Amino acid sequence: MAPDGQVLAPNLHESESIPEAARAEIDRLLSSGDLFRYTAPSDAPVALLEKEFAELLGARFALAVSSCSAALFLCLKALDLPKGAKVLIPAFTFAAVPSSVVHAECEPVLVEVGANYRVDMADFAAKLPQASAVLISHMRGHTSDMDAIMALCDAAGVPVIEDAAHSLGTLWSGRQIGTIGKAGCFSFQSYKLVNAGEGGIMVTDDPEIAARAIIMSGAYEENWKKHPGLSNSCAHWQNKLPLYNLRMQNLSAAVIRPQLPLVADRVTKGRANYDHVAAQLNDCPHLVVPPALPGEERAPDSIQFNLKGEWSDDEARALQAAAKARGVTVQVFGLSDGNARAFWNWQFLGDVPELPQTRAMLMRACDVRLPTRLSQAELDFVAGVILDAVAEVKG
Repeated sequence: MAPDGQVLAPNLHESESIPEAARAEIDRLLSSGDLFRYTAPSDAPVALLEKEFAELLGARFALAVSSCSAALFLCLKALDLPKGAKVLIPAFTFAAVPSSVVHAECEPVLVEVGANYRVDMADFAAKLPQASAVLISHMRGHTSDMDAIMALCDAAGVPVIEDAAHSLGTLWSGRQIGTIGKAGCFSFQSYKLVNAGEGGIMVTDDPEIAARAIIMSGAYEENWKKHPGLSNSCAHWQNKLPLYNLRMQNLSAAVIRPQLPLVADRVTKGRANYDHVAAQLNDCPHLVVPPALPGEERAPDSIQFNLKGEWSDDEARALQAAAKARGVTVQVFGLSDGNARAFWNWQFLGDVPELPQTRAMLMRACDVRLPTRLSQAELDFVAGVILDAVAEVKG
């Protein structure tokens, strides 16, 4: 806030702050040099993080790794899918998701996504018979119809992995997102609800998936014995699976652990922030914020909205420019050069299919960060900038 009381443009790119409690543990680790997760016989920071995160989600097992992408890859490998197996993924996701499928020597099959950012269930059902697995990405925290997805997949005997990178704290019919499928993967990258710069974690109730992922993450020789409750399964897989060395180090865990008790409060604040801004944007005839599905309780740290009615590409770009000139970055997914969330930019897949429904959504879907630390005055500033930019373009 300026000295005259005027609200200044908030820095929407700053990440969540690191609690002071992390500093003493980081100093201790640096003094001891025990940065490797398997140095200590027990209770290493990474091991404690896994225990605490599993308890937070109500899952049996957790495995902390170097990134959410690494967790997705390990989950797919742990399913023991044949080389070239087809894996269904939403066409609206981050490039790391199809990349994890490619790394696992499988083939991504892109499923149409609607204007509400959720999987189109008709296209999903049509493509499911060819799939050996489903990797459902809750992109930007928007949950697809998990009841319908699980019913179809359970009937077909197709395992589901959840990419919950954006969804820590989100509930679906009272259940934690990430615990509905065979396994769920979360991110600790700087722009997520819990900030460690980088890092990821997977949860599962399946001891075989957990054991195979633990071995492949880099629990060589008998380091798997430091993962409680899995000795029999891990002993079976020792030396039978490749080691990809995707472990998390203790410094990352030291940054993450003090933030776990803050998750509930951040979720509450994030949901209130989202609802406050969404209400203002929905009052504009040129914008629409798609509603949550029944049973979905989001844990947002950003907001997405669609340009409603007739908008040309030039008008959409003008909106971005007008908002930026006022201090707020609005990203139209399909109009940002090289955007890693636009499926046509995933050139590593070769010739991607044309997905008109998803393309149409991406060309008019806007994205704005809403960190949980923002005050109501700052939220009003963000909403006001967006509405002023719309007025400048549309009159």
